[in-house]
Amino acid sequence: MAPSAILPEVNTDKPGKQKAQLVRLSAKDPATTSDAVIEVINRDGGVIVENLITPELASQIKAELKPCFDNDIIDPSGFFPETTKRATGLVGISPGFVEYMTTPLVTDVANKVLTSNFTYFLGETPTTVSSKPQISSTVGFRVNPGGKAQALHRDDADYHAQLQDQPLLLGFIVGISRCTEANGATRVIPGSHKWGPDRAPKVSETVPAELEIGDALIFSGHLYHGGGANVTENEARENIGLFLTKGFYRQAENQYLMVPPDMARNQAPQVQRLLGYGISRPSNGFYKYQDPMRVLFGVEDEETVNM
Repeated sequence: MAPSAILPEVNTDKPGKQKAQLVRLSAKDPATTSDAVIEVINRDGGVIVENLITPELASQIKAELKPCFDNDIIDPSGFFPETTKRATGLVGISPGFVEYMTTPLVTDVANKVLTSNFTYFLGETPTTVSSKPQISSTVGFRVNPGGKAQALHRDDADYHAQLQDQPLLLGFIVGISRCTEANGATRVIPGSHKWGPDRAPKVSETVPAELEIGDALIFSGHLYHGGGANVTENEARENIGLFLTKGFYRQAENQYLMVPPDMARNQAPQVQRLLGYGISRPSNGFYKYQDPMRVLFGVEDEETVNM
């Protein structure tokens, strides 16, 4: 059945509409093509794709991230509850994560949504180029019992994104444990990726994106969502997130290679920030959920960002 025939009625830009559950597709179904996934995302803002990765791969990733979760510090900003343990930079520490992020369906969806095709004049000759997606961030979460719900937010706020900028960012969250409403599954507001900037999200409008091991929530960075509260007594919720954005949202000249940290250390904080080592609020440019200016250079001033 085509996705257009199974999409539920969703919230649009008018309050009061009946809440809709997220559409669920199966990666094992040949009909679940990248185009089918994108059709649902375009309408609802997000979709659950069951069986995106195997339970075996999920188990491998879970084992690879365990040391990171076990040794994480409490988030001092309060954005993540004290019971949340995090892992970052997953490409460098989890071969299983690399296998997941290069899954053909993930690659195809990201390329079709986020590739930018642009034509400009080089002299009098029209020239067309394509820019493919790049990683915005890779993160893992373990939310232990007692974890409070996150504030609802849009992930593309880091890019000061507006409705006219879409599509800008895609999120792919996979359960490496069961993610249930009780243990804090991500809560989303279907249709909220189409809202303007003046409408605030309400918790009462959310629905839980419950995942079995290996299932994925794929969603627009403009969709309002937030981690749910873990009200269980003995269940930790663990998931991994891959966030991709358009490829041109970066420096033209890579300053981190031109002026690496050992060289940048000798510069004034103003120069270090101009090189890109600071944070663009709210949180663009973080390192292990900390301000790189503090971690790398010990800078503490009025521009230091607590995360």
